[in-house]
Amino acid sequence: MSILITGASGTVGSRIVQRLAASGEEVKALVRTPGKIALPAGVTEVVGDMTSAASMRAALSGVRTLFLLNAVTADETTQALMTLNLAREAGIERIVYLSVIHADLYTNVPHFTGKHTVERMIKSLDLPVTVLRPAYFMQNDERIQSVVENYGVYPMPIGQAGVSMVDVRDIADIAVVELLARHRAPHPLPRRTLDVAGPEALTGESAARIWGEALQRDIPYGGDDLDGFERQMAAYGPDWLAYDMRLMMQGIQQRGMHAEKGTAGTLEKMLGRSLRSYREAVREMVGSHD
Repeated sequence: MSILITGASGTVGSRIVQRLAASGEEVKALVRTPGKIALPAGVTEVVGDMTSAASMRAALSGVRTLFLLNAVTADETTQALMTLNLAREAGIERIVYLSVIHADLYTNVPHFTGKHTVERMIKSLDLPVTVLRPAYFMQNDERIQSVVENYGVYPMPIGQAGVSMVDVRDIADIAVVELLARHRAPHPLPRRTLDVAGPEALTGESAARIWGEALQRDIPYGGDDLDGFERQMAAYGPDWLAYDMRLMMQGIQQRGMHAEKGTAGTLEKMLGRSLRSYREAVREMVGSHD
Protein backbone atom coordinates (compact mmCIF):
# COMPACT_ATOMS: atom_id res chain seq x y z
CA MET A 1 0.00 0.00 0.00
CA SER A 2 1.31 3.39 -0.98
CA ILE A 3 1.43 7.05 0.03
CA LEU A 4 -0.08 9.32 -2.65
CA ILE A 5 1.08 12.94 -2.83
CA THR A 6 -1.18 15.41 -4.64
CA GLY A 7 0.26 18.75 -5.71
CA ALA A 8 3.49 16.81 -6.28
CA SER A 9 4.97 19.35 -8.69
CA GLY A 10 4.40 22.35 -6.41
CA THR A 11 6.44 24.23 -3.83
CA VAL A 12 5.46 22.04 -0.87
CA GLY A 13 4.47 18.81 -2.61
CA SER A 14 7.73 18.44 -4.51
CA ARG A 15 9.70 18.71 -1.27
CA ILE A 16 7.49 16.12 0.41
CA VAL A 17 8.09 13.72 -2.49
CA GLN A 18 11.85 14.23 -2.21
CA ARG A 19 11.85 13.53 1.53
CA LEU A 20 9.55 10.51 1.33
CA ALA A 21 11.65 8.95 -1.42
CA ALA A 22 14.24 8.03 1.20
CA SER A 23 11.70 6.66 3.70
CA GLY A 24 11.56 3.13 2.35
CA GLU A 25 7.81 3.45 1.76
CA GLU A 26 6.02 3.07 -1.58
CA VAL A 27 5.40 6.63 -2.80
CA LYS A 28 3.24 7.86 -5.68
CA ALA A 29 3.18 11.40 -7.07
CA LEU A 30 0.01 12.73 -8.69
CA VAL A 31 0.54 14.90 -11.77
CA ARG A 32 -1.87 16.13 -14.41
CA THR A 33 0.62 15.89 -17.28
CA PRO A 34 2.84 12.83 -17.83
CA GLY A 35 6.53 13.58 -17.42
CA LYS A 36 5.84 17.03 -15.97
CA ILE A 37 8.50 16.68 -13.28
CA ALA A 38 11.57 14.56 -12.70
CA LEU A 39 10.80 12.26 -9.78
CA PRO A 40 13.30 10.71 -7.37
CA ALA A 41 14.24 7.08 -7.85
CA GLY A 42 11.57 4.78 -6.48
CA VAL A 43 8.69 7.29 -6.74
CA THR A 44 5.92 6.30 -9.15
CA GLU A 45 4.19 8.87 -11.35
CA VAL A 46 0.39 8.74 -11.30
CA VAL A 47 -1.49 10.80 -13.86
CA GLY A 48 -4.77 12.18 -12.59
CA ASP A 49 -7.02 15.22 -12.47
CA MET A 50 -8.85 16.21 -9.30
CA THR A 51 -11.73 17.58 -11.37
CA SER A 52 -12.40 14.04 -12.68
CA ALA A 53 -13.98 11.46 -10.38
CA ALA A 54 -13.03 8.57 -12.70
CA SER A 55 -9.42 9.71 -12.87
CA MET A 56 -9.13 10.09 -9.09
CA ARG A 57 -10.77 6.73 -8.42
CA ALA A 58 -7.97 5.18 -10.44
CA ALA A 59 -5.29 7.32 -8.77
CA LEU A 60 -6.51 6.38 -5.26
CA SER A 61 -6.52 2.65 -5.95
CA GLY A 62 -4.05 0.83 -3.72
CA VAL A 63 -3.38 3.93 -1.62
CA ARG A 64 -3.13 3.64 2.17
CA THR A 65 -2.17 7.25 2.99
CA LEU A 66 -3.06 10.49 1.19
CA PHE A 67 -1.46 13.92 1.24
CA LEU A 68 -4.10 16.34 -0.05
CA LEU A 69 -2.95 19.69 -1.39
CA ASN A 70 -5.03 21.81 -3.75
CA ALA A 71 -3.65 24.70 -5.74
CA VAL A 72 -5.49 28.02 -5.40
CA THR A 73 -7.86 27.72 -8.34
CA ALA A 74 -11.44 28.81 -8.95
CA ASP A 75 -12.69 25.25 -8.29
CA GLU A 76 -10.28 24.41 -5.45
CA THR A 77 -13.01 23.54 -2.94
CA THR A 78 -14.82 21.23 -5.35
CA GLN A 79 -11.57 19.39 -6.08
CA ALA A 80 -10.79 18.93 -2.39
CA LEU A 81 -14.28 17.76 -1.41
CA MET A 82 -14.43 15.34 -4.34
CA THR A 83 -11.04 13.89 -3.49
CA LEU A 84 -11.91 13.44 0.19
CA ASN A 85 -15.17 11.72 -0.68
CA LEU A 86 -13.43 9.44 -3.16
CA ALA A 87 -10.78 8.65 -0.56
CA ARG A 88 -13.54 7.64 1.86
CA GLU A 89 -15.06 5.41 -0.84
CA ALA A 90 -11.64 3.80 -1.32
CA GLY A 91 -11.35 3.11 2.42
CA ILE A 92 -8.39 5.45 2.94
CA GLU A 93 -8.16 6.27 6.65
CA ARG A 94 -4.81 8.03 6.80
CA ILE A 95 -4.84 11.58 5.41
CA VAL A 96 -2.89 14.82 5.80
CA TYR A 97 -4.63 17.91 4.42
CA LEU A 98 -2.82 21.20 3.75
CA SER A 99 -5.15 24.03 4.76
CA VAL A 100 -4.15 27.56 5.80
CA ILE A 101 -3.79 29.31 9.14
CA HIS A 102 -6.87 31.34 10.22
CA ALA A 103 -9.04 29.62 7.62
CA ASP A 104 -11.95 30.16 10.00
CA LEU A 105 -11.18 33.85 10.65
CA TYR A 106 -10.49 35.27 7.18
CA THR A 107 -14.09 34.60 6.21
CA ASN A 108 -14.16 37.00 3.23
CA VAL A 109 -11.04 35.57 1.54
CA PRO A 110 -12.13 32.97 -1.05
CA HIS A 111 -9.28 30.49 -0.77
CA PHE A 112 -9.30 30.68 3.06
CA THR A 113 -13.04 30.08 3.28
CA GLY A 114 -12.75 27.29 0.70
CA LYS A 115 -10.21 25.50 2.87
CA HIS A 116 -12.37 26.08 5.95
CA THR A 117 -15.24 24.37 4.14
CA VAL A 118 -13.00 21.34 3.67
CA GLU A 119 -12.04 21.49 7.36
CA ARG A 120 -15.74 21.51 8.26
CA MET A 121 -16.28 18.31 6.27
CA ILE A 122 -13.32 16.69 8.03
CA LYS A 123 -14.66 17.70 11.44
CA SER A 124 -18.32 16.86 10.83
CA LEU A 125 -17.48 13.36 9.57
CA ASP A 126 -14.63 12.94 12.10
CA LEU A 127 -12.29 11.83 9.35
CA PRO A 128 -8.84 10.49 10.39
CA VAL A 129 -7.01 13.55 9.09
CA THR A 130 -4.18 15.79 10.20
CA VAL A 131 -5.09 19.33 9.13
CA LEU A 132 -1.92 21.38 8.69
CA ARG A 133 -2.53 25.13 8.74
CA PRO A 134 0.58 26.91 7.47
CA ALA A 135 1.14 30.64 7.69
CA TYR A 136 2.51 32.84 4.89
CA PHE A 137 5.40 31.10 3.11
CA MET A 138 8.81 32.77 3.48
CA GLN A 139 9.61 31.64 -0.05
CA ASN A 140 6.73 33.76 -1.42
CA ASP A 141 9.22 36.59 -1.08
CA GLU A 142 11.49 35.06 -3.71
CA ARG A 143 9.03 36.60 -6.19
CA ILE A 144 9.81 40.12 -5.02
CA GLN A 145 13.56 39.69 -4.58
CA SER A 146 14.33 41.53 -7.84
CA VAL A 147 12.17 44.46 -6.69
CA VAL A 148 14.01 44.66 -3.38
CA GLU A 149 17.42 44.45 -5.04
CA ASN A 150 16.75 46.72 -8.05
CA TYR A 151 14.43 49.33 -6.52
CA GLY A 152 15.61 49.25 -2.90
CA VAL A 153 12.21 48.75 -1.26
CA TYR A 154 10.39 45.84 0.41
CA PRO A 155 7.05 45.86 -1.44
CA MET A 156 4.87 43.21 0.27
CA PRO A 157 2.12 45.13 2.14
CA ILE A 158 2.10 42.93 5.25
CA GLY A 159 1.48 45.82 7.63
CA GLN A 160 2.22 46.04 11.35
CA ALA A 161 0.08 43.37 13.02
CA GLY A 162 2.75 40.67 12.62
CA VAL A 163 3.08 37.64 10.32
CA SER A 164 4.72 34.44 11.58
CA MET A 165 6.12 33.48 8.18
CA VAL A 166 7.16 29.84 7.80
CA ASP A 167 9.81 28.20 5.64
CA VAL A 168 8.31 25.79 3.08
CA ARG A 169 10.98 23.25 3.99
CA ASP A 170 9.67 23.19 7.54
CA ILE A 171 6.13 22.69 6.24
CA ALA A 172 7.29 19.76 4.12
CA ASP A 173 9.22 18.21 7.01
CA ILE A 174 6.23 18.47 9.35
CA ALA A 175 3.97 16.95 6.67
CA VAL A 176 6.37 14.02 6.25
CA VAL A 177 6.42 13.40 10.01
CA GLU A 178 2.61 13.29 10.05
CA LEU A 179 2.33 11.18 6.90
CA LEU A 180 4.74 8.54 8.14
CA ALA A 181 3.17 8.48 11.61
CA ARG A 182 -0.25 7.85 10.11
CA HIS A 183 1.01 5.47 7.42
CA ARG A 184 2.92 3.27 9.88
CA ALA A 185 0.37 3.27 12.70
CA PRO A 186 -1.40 -0.08 13.20
CA HIS A 187 -4.75 1.72 13.41
CA PRO A 188 -6.03 5.06 12.04
CA LEU A 189 -4.93 7.93 14.28
CA PRO A 190 -7.39 10.51 15.66
CA ARG A 191 -8.13 13.73 13.83
CA ARG A 192 -5.87 16.66 14.73
CA THR A 193 -5.30 20.25 13.60
CA LEU A 194 -1.88 21.89 13.75
CA ASP A 195 -0.80 25.44 12.96
CA VAL A 196 2.52 25.53 11.10
CA ALA A 197 4.20 28.89 11.58
CA GLY A 198 7.66 30.36 11.93
CA PRO A 199 9.50 31.36 15.11
CA GLU A 200 8.87 35.12 14.95
CA ALA A 201 6.19 37.59 13.89
CA LEU A 202 7.42 39.95 11.17
CA THR A 203 6.10 43.37 10.22
CA GLY A 204 6.70 45.29 7.01
CA GLU A 205 9.44 47.28 8.69
CA SER A 206 11.19 44.30 10.31
CA ALA A 207 11.12 42.29 7.06
CA ALA A 208 12.59 45.28 5.24
CA ARG A 209 15.36 45.58 7.86
CA ILE A 210 16.28 41.91 7.37
CA TRP A 211 16.58 42.47 3.62
CA GLY A 212 18.70 45.53 4.34
CA GLU A 213 21.05 43.50 6.54
CA ALA A 214 21.44 40.83 3.86
CA LEU A 215 22.05 43.38 1.08
CA GLN A 216 24.11 45.69 3.32
CA ARG A 217 22.13 48.80 2.44
CA ASP A 218 19.02 50.60 3.60
CA ILE A 219 15.78 48.94 2.45
CA PRO A 220 12.60 50.77 3.52
CA TYR A 221 9.12 49.24 3.74
CA GLY A 222 6.97 50.20 0.76
CA GLY A 223 3.81 50.71 2.82
CA ASP A 224 0.31 49.25 3.02
CA ASP A 225 -0.99 50.13 -0.47
CA LEU A 226 -3.41 47.36 -1.44
CA ASP A 227 -4.52 48.98 -4.71
CA GLY A 228 -0.99 48.87 -6.06
CA PHE A 229 -0.51 45.30 -4.80
CA GLU A 230 -3.66 44.13 -6.59
CA ARG A 231 -2.57 45.82 -9.83
CA GLN A 232 0.82 44.13 -9.68
CA MET A 233 -0.76 40.72 -9.03
CA ALA A 234 -3.23 41.19 -11.89
CA ALA A 235 -0.34 41.91 -14.28
CA TYR A 236 0.93 38.36 -13.79
CA GLY A 237 -2.22 36.31 -13.36
CA PRO A 238 -6.04 36.25 -13.40
CA ASP A 239 -7.77 39.20 -11.79
CA TRP A 240 -9.92 36.97 -9.54
CA LEU A 241 -6.71 35.63 -8.00
CA ALA A 242 -5.26 39.13 -7.65
CA TYR A 243 -8.38 40.20 -5.76
CA ASP A 244 -8.27 37.06 -3.58
CA MET A 245 -4.64 37.88 -2.66
CA ARG A 246 -5.59 41.50 -1.96
CA LEU A 247 -8.24 40.35 0.50
CA MET A 248 -5.69 38.08 2.17
CA MET A 249 -3.24 40.97 2.56
CA GLN A 250 -6.03 43.12 3.96
CA GLY A 251 -6.68 40.42 6.56
CA ILE A 252 -2.97 40.23 7.38
CA GLN A 253 -2.86 43.99 7.91
CA GLN A 254 -5.95 43.97 10.12
CA ARG A 255 -5.52 40.73 12.09
CA GLY A 256 -1.97 39.57 11.61
CA MET A 257 -1.08 35.91 11.17
CA HIS A 258 -0.10 34.26 14.45
CA ALA A 259 -0.06 30.63 15.51
CA GLU A 260 -1.62 29.28 18.68
CA LYS A 261 0.53 29.69 21.80
CA GLY A 262 3.10 26.93 22.15
CA THR A 263 3.05 26.05 18.45
CA ALA A 264 6.76 26.70 17.87
CA GLY A 265 7.71 24.33 20.68
CA THR A 266 5.40 21.61 19.35
CA LEU A 267 6.80 21.93 15.83
CA GLU A 268 10.42 21.94 16.99
CA LYS A 269 9.82 18.81 19.06
CA MET A 270 8.36 17.11 15.99
CA LEU A 271 11.30 18.20 13.84
CA GLY A 272 14.00 17.57 16.41
CA ARG A 273 15.54 20.93 15.55
CA SER A 274 14.84 24.66 15.50
CA LEU A 275 12.47 26.22 12.99
CA ARG A 276 14.17 28.15 10.19
CA SER A 277 14.11 31.93 10.53
CA TYR A 278 13.18 34.55 7.93
CA ARG A 279 16.69 35.96 8.28
CA GLU A 280 18.15 32.60 7.24
CA ALA A 281 15.78 32.36 4.28
CA VAL A 282 16.60 35.87 3.04
CA ARG A 283 20.34 35.24 3.35
CA GLU A 284 19.91 32.12 1.22
CA MET A 285 17.89 34.04 -1.39
CA VAL A 286 20.51 36.76 -1.62
CA GLY A 287 23.39 34.30 -1.58
CA SER A 288 21.92 32.25 -4.43
CA HIS A 289 22.15 35.31 -6.70
CA ASP A 290 25.70 36.32 -5.80
